[in-house]
Amino acid sequence: MSGNGNAAATAEENSPKMRVIRVGTRKSQLARIQTDSVVATLKALYPGLQFEIIAMSTTGDKILDTALSKIGEKSLFTKELEHALEKNEVDLVVHSLKDLPTVLPPGFTIGAICKRENPHDAVVFHPKFVGKTLETLPEKSVVGTSSLRRAAQLQRKFSHLEFRSIRGNLNTRLRKLDEQQEFSAIILATAGLQRMGWHNRVGQILHPEECMYAVGQEGGCSVPVAVHTALKDGQLYLTGGVWSLDGSDSIQDTMQATIHVPAQHEDGPEDDPQLVGITARNIPRGPQLAAQNLGISLANLLLSKGAKNILDVARQLNDAH
Repeated sequence: MSGNGNAAATAEENSPKMRVIRVGTRKSQLARIQTDSVVATLKALYPGLQFEIIAMSTTGDKILDTALSKIGEKSLFTKELEHALEKNEVDLVVHSLKDLPTVLPPGFTIGAICKRENPHDAVVFHPKFVGKTLETLPEKSVVGTSSLRRAAQLQRKFSHLEFRSIRGNLNTRLRKLDEQQEFSAIILATAGLQRMGWHNRVGQILHPEECMYAVGQEGGCSVPVAVHTALKDGQLYLTGGVWSLDGSDSIQDTMQATIHVPAQHEDGPEDDPQLVGITARNIPRGPQLAAQNLGISLANLLLSKGAKNILDVARQLNDAH
């Protein structure tokens, strides 16, 4: 969720009229479900406010005949919403974290992150292959995904399958799977399927050793970079990897850091509560910095092992195709 910090202070405090907070969202059904859920939580916290949802189409929603990684535009699913925030047409917007650009535009902050859903990817099978897994699909079966990250990892693991781009929102992709004979299965985020109420379509959930997820489910789908995180006994374990487009080349490693969250806030109030674009006033700075430094250290370790070369080649090949 991004908000321009001063929007909240523009209405008169003692106004007898209920203040209206304008919430921007994409038009897709999943985006609306996610936004409705955020607004319901906000209403419970702020019963004295009214919320108006403003839905809009983004570049990524409009260009449906091109693989996401080929469009060559950052902020594919967020730019129009960012412009609406800048022009003060909305007060805040709700996004999937993975759709946000890695660096937020100036003046924006992530004001809240909702409780994490299942971060793993799921396989949805064509009706004639229900009960199968990726492992047991017939030789040369075609699997649809719009993500280089998923395709690169899965090609490495399931070399008997062919991976092809599939675009459109969840409803469109499921329709393409069920009604056309091109795809034997498609890969989608488990969280999206669960939020849509389509639990019964999840044929297989991919474990980290099969397919790691996007950073924070962030980082987008156009780079074959993925992570897996686990927090255990005060230790944060971060596994990261990069892949060549066909999955044949890969570098992975794991690092850990101690995350100590004190029962009482030990730091004083922060002058600048923002860290990596997130405003988290109720979380001590220490654990946030430890987590950030862990990410930087792992990235540097992967780079020292040759990750940059793999990614440069992947980008060149992707641009050339």
